Amino acid sequence: MQIDVSNATNLYNRAQTQKVLKNNNLKGDDKALREQTDAFEALMLKFVLDTSLKLEDPLYPKQAGSEIYQSMYKDTLSKQLSGGFGYSELLFNFLKDVQSGKR
Repeated sequence: MQIDVSNATNLYNRAQTQKVLKNNNLKGDDKALREQTDAFEALMLKFVLDTSLKLEDPLYPKQAGSEIYQSMYKDTLSKQLSGGFGYSELLFNFLKDVQSGKR
């Protein structure tokens, strides 16, 4: 059985392109703030993935180190997905408004 991953690959490439375009238009301080808001979004996504991807199957026993590999997988996935869900953009705009005195 062949799994078609072309749609997932296209969505991933589009998200990465949008992230690069957003970061290219920023100054030094804004880039640092953007990196931190993306990191915060990745952390939030990690918590969501930890909860939603509990891969416990009674038919297959856990292998040695499987929890470590699952944690690494979820961590990498959350970092790759960060910046594309809108939490980072929302937090970035809020912090910029606070910094400029609009809030």
